[in-house]
Amino acid sequence: MADESHHATPPRRRDARRNRELLVGAAREVFTELGLEAPLDVIARRAGVGNATLYRNFPTREALIDAVFHDVLTDTMAAGEQARAAADAWSALNGYLQAVFVTLAADRGTNDLMTTHLRGVEALEAVHAHNRQTVDVLLSRGREQGTVRADVTTEDVLFSLAALGRAIPALTAATTPEAWRRPLALFLDGLHASPATPPLPGSALTAAQLGYVLEDLGPHRMPRKGLTGE
Repeated sequence: MADESHHATPPRRRDARRNRELLVGAAREVFTELGLEAPLDVIARRAGVGNATLYRNFPTREALIDAVFHDVLTDTMAAGEQARAAADAWSALNGYLQAVFVTLAADRGTNDLMTTHLRGVEALEAVHAHNRQTVDVLLSRGREQGTVRADVTTEDVLFSLAALGRAIPALTAATTPEAWRRPLALFLDGLHASPATPPLPGSALTAAQLGYVLEDLGPHRMPRKGLTGE
């Protein structure tokens, strides 16, 4: 019988892989509960490993975030591709934005990630660019089809979505998990072309201005319970 011991995974490598999986799972839970600013030592304790193990696997917070949310971001891009392929731009825009908001309502970590501009997360950079392109394509096609108002810009939509998306955790905590559907419906109604709708006031944000705004929004802050003693 041939010796197959050289094909087995060394114990140290198996332990390293298991630690990485534990860290990603723990980070997903903690980010869901506390947002992306959650202390990394809380994640390490939840995973049952030391801080050194965490930093050995993920030298930066951004690297950990990328590992945790990669699949979520990939799914968002897939929804965008599906929307772009649809013939009816208005229906596609509605369906796409509802899919995005389902993701935003899933947990605080995902909401933090997708409604702000965090540098250094590779998958996030890709999904932000893809989201912008999807919105741009659907708005342009909708204007051609006469279903989207002519004066709305991609930056108008992205800013409004970020601002509304940031409110989802507070909204759903105070009401119901599906409460975001009402303000999103109102927002979409404002995008729809109508002869009686007056033109939008002021100037639209530039792409650079939108970037500054999203950076300043920042992740959701940590709960104050530990500071107030409540």
